[in-house]
Amino acid sequence: MKKLLLLGGSTQQIPAIEYANKQGYHTVLCDYLPDNPGQHYVEKFYCVSTTDKEAILEVAKNECVDGIVAYASDPAAPTAAYVAEKLGLPTNPYKSVEILAFKDKFREFLRENNFNCPKAKGYSSLANAKQEINQFTFPVMVKPIDSSGSKGVVKVDKIEDFEDACKIAIDNSRSKKIIVEEFIVQDHDFMIAGDCFVIDGNVSFWGLLNSHRSTYVNPFVPIGTSYPLVISDKRLNLIKQETQKLFDLLDIHFGAFNIEIMIDRNDNLHFIEMGPRNGGNMIPDLLLMATGEDMVAATVELAMRRNYHFKSDVFLKKYISTHVLYSHENGAFVEVDYQNGIGKRL
Repeated sequence: MKKLLLLGGSTQQIPAIEYANKQGYHTVLCDYLPDNPGQHYVEKFYCVSTTDKEAILEVAKNECVDGIVAYASDPAAPTAAYVAEKLGLPTNPYKSVEILAFKDKFREFLRENNFNCPKAKGYSSLANAKQEINQFTFPVMVKPIDSSGSKGVVKVDKIEDFEDACKIAIDNSRSKKIIVEEFIVQDHDFMIAGDCFVIDGNVSFWGLLNSHRSTYVNPFVPIGTSYPLVISDKRLNLIKQETQKLFDLLDIHFGAFNIEIMIDRNDNLHFIEMGPRNGGNMIPDLLLMATGEDMVAATVELAMRRNYHFKSDVFLKKYISTHVLYSHENGAFVEVDYQNGIGKRL
């Protein structure tokens, strides 16, 4: 029986475990949380941090795994690539995955390869950031270099608020490093998001979605996605062209990638993120409903050296969305009160 090592056992990562089990793979899980729910779905569980590359490599060697997947996990993606590269398992280049996983490295790569990129620089100390802030034009964005879900991301309109923003970003960074970049004015209603999938170096599936943000709590935190994508054909072609160019330069072979793209008033495309993993917040679930294509299956099978082909990139004629429950204030979640009969359609 072939063995699959999965990095991360949160609730949103269980679909990958369940799929692997159904296919008859022997599933091994690593997660640093001793109470993660995924451990109850696998054959064997190791309480090991998915960011500890050498510890995960040791587990992979001891278990003689045939493949490794970091499903919907930014922190674990470089680890998966590192271990797979060491053991000769299917993977994209570790260096390329690192570039995509860390915002400072990604911005540097974009700039060096003549992609559109705002003025940006990474900092490992608050003092250095404060010393050089006058080199930037406000407003600026301050971000942890290694967070996901927009945690710790702050827009700063005036210099008086810069230090506090840096402290928030540092607090949300695993490495305690931040990046400062000049603000991009978006020329469309919704952030362009979703997942795409690469097979044999080419994007074989485009799961592009509208990403909705909350103007009440944090305008940079995703609160849901919707399909179909609201964009012109001209801009859609630009997205496909620039994304394939990016993957070619990074020597990407296969896998799911979580997209965040913005286009400015001059029709310049900006890559905000290109996460080397499946999207969270049930994006693969929404895409399955919208297109009939199974991103979970593709992720697992290609990691196990199995062939997988998408049937079509033509979406079904459906209107589908997800919404993340959130509150304007702290408290305990009690229930959802559906109005006007909408509960019957969910």
